[in-house]
Amino acid sequence: MRKTRQCCMMQRLIRREDGQSIVEFAMVLPVLLLLLMGIIEFGRIVSSYMIINNLAREGARFAAVGKTDSQITTILLNEHATLDIDKLQVQFNPAYSDRVKGESLKVTVNYTVDLITPLIPEFLPNPLPISSECTMRLE
Repeated sequence: MRKTRQCCMMQRLIRREDGQSIVEFAMVLPVLLLLLMGIIEFGRIVSSYMIINNLAREGARFAAVGKTDSQITTILLNEHATLDIDKLQVQFNPAYSDRVKGESLKVTVNYTVDLITPLIPEFLPNPLPISSECTMRLE
């Protein structure tokens, strides 16, 4: 009688599934966190690219109407929004002294984004260099 009672208690313990959902959640949680951090990282990269793309376009427009390279760089660095100024580089081709009306001018903006997600640097270089350029004709 005693053995059958112990056997029934063991079978009930084996059938209980109270901890199953916790174990499944623990197995899925790292994947969900990695996916969430990847989405955030991708958003940061796209946001930085959109900002430097806009800065390159504005720089080309200011250069096309006759502003000097130092004036344009100052304006662009003041309009950098959320970017780190130390990582932002602006290049002009040709330089201010070599510009001729009717010729084209190319403004290139370079920036590096520091990645914060620990596993993504295995797929992307850290820091990630991004660049944008815009060409306009001088007026």
